[in-house]
Amino acid sequence: MHTEYFIVDRENPDKEILGQAAELLKQGKLVAFPTETVYGLGADGLNEKAVADIYQAKGRPSDNPLILHIAHKEEINQLVAHIPANAKILIDTYWPGPLTIVFRRKAVVPDIVTGGLDTVAVRLPDSIVARELIALAGTPIAAPSANTSGRPSPTSAQAVLADLEGKIDAVVDAGGCQIGVESTVVDCTTPVPTLLRPGGVTLEMLIATLGEVEIDPILSGSFELSPRSPGMKYTHYAPDAPMVLFEGAYPQVVELLLQEVTTALAAGKRVGALVSAETAARLPAGVVSSVYGMRQQVDKIAANLYMALRSYDNNTVDVIYAEGISEDGLGLAVMNRLRKASGYTIVKG
Repeated sequence: MHTEYFIVDRENPDKEILGQAAELLKQGKLVAFPTETVYGLGADGLNEKAVADIYQAKGRPSDNPLILHIAHKEEINQLVAHIPANAKILIDTYWPGPLTIVFRRKAVVPDIVTGGLDTVAVRLPDSIVARELIALAGTPIAAPSANTSGRPSPTSAQAVLADLEGKIDAVVDAGGCQIGVESTVVDCTTPVPTLLRPGGVTLEMLIATLGEVEIDPILSGSFELSPRSPGMKYTHYAPDAPMVLFEGAYPQVVELLLQEVTTALAAGKRVGALVSAETAARLPAGVVSSVYGMRQQVDKIAANLYMALRSYDNNTVDVIYAEGISEDGLGLAVMNRLRKASGYTIVKG
């Protein structure tokens, strides 16, 4: 399959170019496109065959639900059976933006989108390119991250092509993604809204808005048989080499990581280190380092995280040691992704 390549401006996209991509979506084709979080692999969310092609292209388990993306708030009424009061507050506060909300679904939403659940996850992205594309397609767009299942999510069109060129019909390139980690997911079908996946709308922001938010136990690695949200059940974001995550108070966590790096080098291992700029300056010679940013600049760490993980695609190492950060604010989303990337292989110090 030939993958078409469209380039548009992030702030002022050419509607004629986006119209070509939208026409492919109308035909049941797969189109990767940028959002403010990561690049998504889009298909007509009400076309069962098109959605099935997403799972096939990604190698994604079919019980892993997808998010439906809309272009305007009112389009949600087509998809959901009821909008709870707390969900309305979230919509009014954070849409468009990096927040996905789980609702009871209407029958129009195919089972293949929801993994057979009676709920559906919906998002109104902040990206102008994404909203224009969805509007031109004239249908909700089902879109998980545009990568091979289990791999680090793409924050550039080049990362999409690295995984999916020849497997999808087109990619829309509007440059890098601003946030860099997937959207926050909140389940509003529960008595108290439940955080299922941390992201750009932080736990602190949700609590300030709603007053009370529960945290799903799966965020600590307690896997469910039936995931309630995209990205809950399976290992994700993994680089090619096995990764060990170091968690704990700073600077003790760094000292522990450096000890392990030194031991592994002495044993003849080829060592990678996914670390902050501060720690990178202390690494011994021979380590293949990938720097995600300064420890206090968590927004930049989030934006750089997947690119840093993908940097090991072109480096042969036996093991990667990753430095954890504080879970305050966006740090909770970063640590969630690092834990999954390590397969929950964690050293606590």
